Amino acid sequence: MKMLDVGAVGCSEKELRFGAGFLTANVKRSKLDLVCANLYAKNTKKTLLTPWVVKTVGNVKVGAFSVMSDKVDLGPARDSLYVEEPTAAARRAVKELRAKGATVVVALSQLGKVESEDLASAVDGIDVVIAGHNVPVVNKGRQVKSTMVCYGGEQGQNMGRTIVTLDPKGHATSMENEVFTLLPEVGEKADIAKIVKDFEDGFNERMRKEEKEKAAQQANTQQTQDRYLGSEVCIKCHTEQADQWKSTPHSHAFQALLDAKKDATPECVPCHVVGYKLPGGYISQNETPHLRNVQCENCHGMGTEHEAFAKNARPVTEQTCVQCHQGTNDPEWNFAAKFPKVVH
Repeated sequence: MKMLDVGAVGCSEKELRFGAGFLTANVKRSKLDLVCANLYAKNTKKTLLTPWVVKTVGNVKVGAFSVMSDKVDLGPARDSLYVEEPTAAARRAVKELRAKGATVVVALSQLGKVESEDLASAVDGIDVVIAGHNVPVVNKGRQVKSTMVCYGGEQGQNMGRTIVTLDPKGHATSMENEVFTLLPEVGEKADIAKIVKDFEDGFNERMRKEEKEKAAQQANTQQTQDRYLGSEVCIKCHTEQADQWKSTPHSHAFQALLDAKKDATPECVPCHVVGYKLPGGYISQNETPHLRNVQCENCHGMGTEHEAFAKNARPVTEQTCVQCHQGTNDPEWNFAAKFPKVVH
């Protein structure tokens, strides 16, 4: 974020996943302007982070502050931190920012959609609220009293642009917001892409080692009665269906992970193997190579249950497919168009 020249970043309980010390050390290391006006340390009664910042844009002073919900679980930091009620903190932050000469005030809200709108309604003096924390994507911002509330969704796939029109003294007179989806044609920023790739490659290698260690520990455990068998068992009888399956991307789905060096990345592997971390399912490439790719049992169930579903046909519905083909994994998923390509 610092390399991308982000001016200010809001904080929520998600940033405290590894504790307050880990967070503050990384803020200090990166010199990122991570702000929060209502997160306090119990021992000092002071805010853990800088409550707000003022940035000069051209000849205009823009103030930015952040608030988080006082109803969240702070995780490992719950014993050392507490959260003040956000509305009171927001009023105080606006007052202080105006006193510092900010003519435009932006709230980085970590309150979700409804409470972000409530904040805009309850606190005077906020020009723009950028709503975060499990918010939807809304193509056009919503005007709440004199405040523009903006929604860019999650995971950084969209970029919101808010245009603020100012009077001669630099105060906001009108605002308009639009959200743009960052499609592939936006391209990559080379230095950032390298950092991401190096991290993912290193993480994948670490997870591969851990999977190998787990496999060694499980080698002596008794195999469960119901388990996955792999497509080679099914193919012995279902040759026609197997030939059709081999013509689809499902049959070589694991290669996509190998090409991307994500073959041990936990959030990627489950949709490219059979029964990931389930009884008798995929463990690792070395231990269970026969369970790589999307095979018969992904859709039809464990091979050891064959007798049961052979007598009572188990239909494959869209619900089976959307376990993987949904959201960021397959944003253009269309069951009616795709299912005929794999049905047999």
